[in-house]
Amino acid sequence: MKVFNLIIYFITGGLFTTIIVALEESNQRVLSGLATLIPVFTLVAYVFIGESKGGVAVGQHAWFVFFGTIISWVPYMLAVAYLSTRIGPHKAILAGLAIFFVLALLYITVVSRFKLFQ
Repeated sequence: MKVFNLIIYFITGGLFTTIIVALEESNQRVLSGLATLIPVFTLVAYVFIGESKGGVAVGQHAWFVFFGTIISWVPYMLAVAYLSTRIGPHKAILAGLAIFFVLALLYITVVSRFKLFQ
């Protein structure tokens, strides 16, 4: 992997994150919400994966992420939404991340064992 590519990936991801936070801080909730809903990491990653490995690799990865999202990201978001008003945002995010990582690791274990999405 070229160092230049790593720098571009880093800047692109950081730029999107900065835009989302700046919009939220300036009370432009609709725009920050829309920007947050854009699948930034997959968008950036798929452009670069497509350039280096082609459409088949992007398609396989998309299926992997689709099912992984249902299994690990949806419960994470539900936990954060439910717990943030009860135990505070930082503890809710921490609990949500714990749930996410347990489910994501289980998912990756199953995917690896059965050689799915390859």
